[in-house]
Amino acid sequence: MKPELFMHRALELAQKGAGFTSPNPMVGAVVVKEGRIIGEGYHPRFGDIHAEAMAIDKAVEPVEGADLYCTLEPCCNGIPRKKTPACSLRLIQERIRRVVVATIDPNPYVNGRGIAQLQEAGIPVEVGLLAPEATFLNEAYFKYIQTGRPFVHLKIAASLDGRIATATGNSRWITDEEARSLVHQMRHRADAILVGIGTVLADNPRLTVRPHRGKQPLRVVLDSRLSIPTTAHLLTDEFRDRTVIFTTAHHSAEARRQIEAGGVRVIVVPPDAAGRVDVQAVLERLGEMGVASVLVEGGQGIFTSFIARNLFDKISFFLAPILLGKGISAIGDLQIQKVQEALSLELVEYRIINRQVLVQGYRNPRGTFGMLAEHITCSPGLLKKSAG
Repeated sequence: MKPELFMHRALELAQKGAGFTSPNPMVGAVVVKEGRIIGEGYHPRFGDIHAEAMAIDKAVEPVEGADLYCTLEPCCNGIPRKKTPACSLRLIQERIRRVVVATIDPNPYVNGRGIAQLQEAGIPVEVGLLAPEATFLNEAYFKYIQTGRPFVHLKIAASLDGRIATATGNSRWITDEEARSLVHQMRHRADAILVGIGTVLADNPRLTVRPHRGKQPLRVVLDSRLSIPTTAHLLTDEFRDRTVIFTTAHHSAEARRQIEAGGVRVIVVPPDAAGRVDVQAVLERLGEMGVASVLVEGGQGIFTSFIARNLFDKISFFLAPILLGKGISAIGDLQIQKVQEALSLELVEYRIINRQVLVQGYRNPRGTFGMLAEHITCSPGLLKKSAG
C-alpha cells in the first residue's frame, strides 16, 4: 500500500471522534509493519486515550520496528493539565522505527517539541503527508489553539432570492430534510450553537442535535434586554442547563431572576454601538469558557453583525430552489458602496444537497489555519475528490 493510503485511513479513524474531542483535536493513527496495518486507533473523546496509544494497544503483533502514521504531531511532556501520558515517550519506549505525521500541532506547548523528542531518540519523522486534509479536519482546533477564540461557522439557509423567511417571519421549512440532516451533523461537531432573540421569538427552536448522539452543544442566545419568554424550549426542556444567554446591563432584573431560577446561565457583556449584545465580547467570553467552535444559525441581525465586523471564519450557505419575493433577507446592510468592496470568500466549495446548492467558503484561511494556510490551495471538497 502507498503511504497516502495509510494516512487516509488514519484520517478516517480520526473522524470517529467528531463532536466529542473538543477542545482537543480529532486524531487518528495506524501502525504499519511490512506494508500491512497491524494496529488502528483514534482519540475517542476529551480526556480519553490518544490515537497513537490506542493503535499500539490494539496491534495484533509486536510493534517494535513498525512505522506509525498519525494525523497530528504526537504530544509531549510539558502540557499544562495534561490528562494522558506523552505519546512521544510511548513511541520511543515501544521502539517504533519511523513516524509519519500529517501536520505539526500548533499548540504552543507542542509545536514541534513532540517531533524533536522522537528525533533526539533516533526515530526519523516525516511531516506533511496529506497536510491539507488533516488541517481541514481540525479547522476549529487550529483557530482556537492559536488565538483563544472560537472558530465561527455561519450557517445560512435561504431561498433563491436570498430570503431566510417570509414577510410574516415564517421559515419552516426553506430547505428539505436532507439539508437539515446535514445541519444536524454540523451541530454535532460544534461546541455551541448561537442565535439571536429574534430567532427565538419567531421559531421557539430547541437547537439540539437530532438524533441525540450522547452530547448536546451549548445553546447560546444573544438577548440585550432578556425578552426571551419563560416558556421557550431553551429555558424549559431537558437540556436547559446547556443554555447560556448573553445580555447587556439594560436587561430586566426580574427576568434575569426568573431565568436563573430555572437553571439557565445569564452573562452580561458590554453593548455594541447600537446597544445590542457585542458579538466580539461574546466570542471572547466563550473562548474563556473553553468553547472552541460556534455554529451561528441566525437571524439576519446576527449574521450581519458577524459579517460586518469580520468575526467569522466559514460560511455554509444553503440555497433552496424557491422564491419568496418580499421577505426577510439573509444579510442586512454592510455599508458596501461598490462591487469592488464586496467581501470575497476563499477556498470555495459547491455541493448539491438533494434540491439545494450548498456554497461553503472561508473568510481568512491564514487567520484560521495559521502556519499551514500557505500549503492549502484548494477546497476540502476538491481534496476529497482528488483522494478518490
